[in-house]
Amino acid sequence: MRIAVDAMGGDHSPGVIARGAVEAAMSDPKGLEIALVGDEAGIRAELDKISAGSAKLDIVHASQTIGMSEPPAVAVRRKKDASIPVAVRLMKEGKADALVSAGNTGAVVASSLVTLGRLHGVSRPAISTYWPTSKRGAVVLDAGANYECLPKHLLHFAVMGTVFAEHQHGIENPRVGLLNIGEEPSKGNELVREAYKLLNNSDLNFIGNVEGRDVFGGAADVVVCDGFVGNVALKLSESIISFLTHMVKQEIRKRIMAKIGTMLLRGAFNSVRTKLDYAEYGGAPLLGVNGVIIISHGKSSSRAIKNAILVAKKFVDRGVNDHIEERFKGLVSDLAEIT
Repeated sequence: MRIAVDAMGGDHSPGVIARGAVEAAMSDPKGLEIALVGDEAGIRAELDKISAGSAKLDIVHASQTIGMSEPPAVAVRRKKDASIPVAVRLMKEGKADALVSAGNTGAVVASSLVTLGRLHGVSRPAISTYWPTSKRGAVVLDAGANYECLPKHLLHFAVMGTVFAEHQHGIENPRVGLLNIGEEPSKGNELVREAYKLLNNSDLNFIGNVEGRDVFGGAADVVVCDGFVGNVALKLSESIISFLTHMVKQEIRKRIMAKIGTMLLRGAFNSVRTKLDYAEYGGAPLLGVNGVIIISHGKSSSRAIKNAILVAKKFVDRGVNDHIEERFKGLVSDLAEIT
């Protein structure tokens, strides 16, 4: 299996990206090949600092880079030799099985749609994130690919999220919840009220509306929302986790007994920290495109990149996209009437 990695994406490229790629390749030296896409001289200089061992890596040169703040559609159109479109073309040409990028999310989405297209039956792609909960975790989508949606799009997100939860995370018959401001079907704006009707008439395991306070409590295995709401919720949750961690550290420094207690509870604290660390989950799949695309956090560490690559490998191994297309064909509700 060969996975393309955008070596120029993210805040710490290409060094951190190259290190993460080496760590991933070394974790599976027999079956995993990595193609680092970007400025060859810069990537090679970083690889020279790392002991790659038996890792299978090669470099695919790309002369341009798309910045994090560049308008995605314009950048993809004008910078055809940038690392993101070059990496996506590797997939189109059958030279890579998946792509991992911590770069400009909009550019990754735009390039994937233009070059790879959508899976059959899917109206919009969606970024799927995995959130830790008090139970077994939840798949939340869309996390930012679509800021304006129709009710049918939320239904399609629910279908893709269900398949992803089943085949990537091993959750049998996942419970689907619609993120809303109240539990009653009459609550919310027109988008979620109409989406509720579609979900309720589908053959998904739809449990109704869930409120923001219910997500981390594990009320649903798949939580559906539009990309604007999902992205705000994702970044708010990340900031709260960072804020609470900072506050706890401040209070511990003030009290000697707290320091002693921290030493005794170090194992528990480390376990919680691991569960809340986005690096543990690697990256977020862009579900619905005709290829395996994993979008990583712009501030990703080498561990996050390594885990994102392993997420991509697992996605390919389990044939998640094939299962998504099959599910769209076999739904009891006739999606063709509402697409």
